[in-house]
Amino acid sequence: MTLTHEQRIQLHGFNNLTKSLSFNMYDICYTKTREERESYIAYIDEQYNSDRLTSILRQVADIIGAHVLNVAKQDYVPQGASVTILVSEGPIVEVSEESFEESPGPLPSMVVMALDKSHITVHTYPEYHPDEGISTFRADIDVSTCGEISPLKALNYLIHSFDTDIMMIDYRVRGFTRDIFGKKLFIDHEINSIQNYIPEEEGRQFDMIDVNIYQENLFHTKCRLKQFDLNNYLFGYTKDSLSKEEQDEITERLKTEMDEIFYHIGR
Repeated sequence: MTLTHEQRIQLHGFNNLTKSLSFNMYDICYTKTREERESYIAYIDEQYNSDRLTSILRQVADIIGAHVLNVAKQDYVPQGASVTILVSEGPIVEVSEESFEESPGPLPSMVVMALDKSHITVHTYPEYHPDEGISTFRADIDVSTCGEISPLKALNYLIHSFDTDIMMIDYRVRGFTRDIFGKKLFIDHEINSIQNYIPEEEGRQFDMIDVNIYQENLFHTKCRLKQFDLNNYLFGYTKDSLSKEEQDEITERLKTEMDEIFYHIGR
């Protein structure tokens, strides 16, 4: 479906389409002892506490042109945090053509928020293997909007806001709106792949797989970091302090963990 800029904004009433972006990221670390695991989780809890997450989500609201109505945030014991923001769409005098293009969104210079019929949320989940050795930090972010702009414009900023080994990204358009002639529109912009909203420089760092159902306006992209440097997965020391056998064993465990997450393999 190809619509001109004029056709896009000539709707019968409010744009009732709901556009939802789910951004799920994983950071993986090898923690040999309980002390290392506890130190890693404490570090993650400090890096991604509710105050910092709120700051990230406020920037997301700015990118999608939303006014923040309410913020609810919580740091949990023993670990984890949640933020919810309700937002409302500001008055749009003119809709930029760029809002409809498959291109990465901006990086502002500068956790769940509530909007009028729109919201932004984040929840964090520090996790670890019961036999020690692997610790995983997961963050789930949902951006749901009603109106002209797609929350995919916030994806570039979200990728830059988190150190991530694996990303799972979902985008869905639900409901319908009508043009001035009464014709239903189940989507108001062209989209071929979520990958088109990821900058080329960032995209080259990841192996990416698409699983899309175009007729249902469902789009899914999963990404795994290509480059593997063991030093990036050790907490508090480097691989030089390990024997060759230890390096190989830890590398195998980390890559197995990544494969299981990326391909949804259970053990």
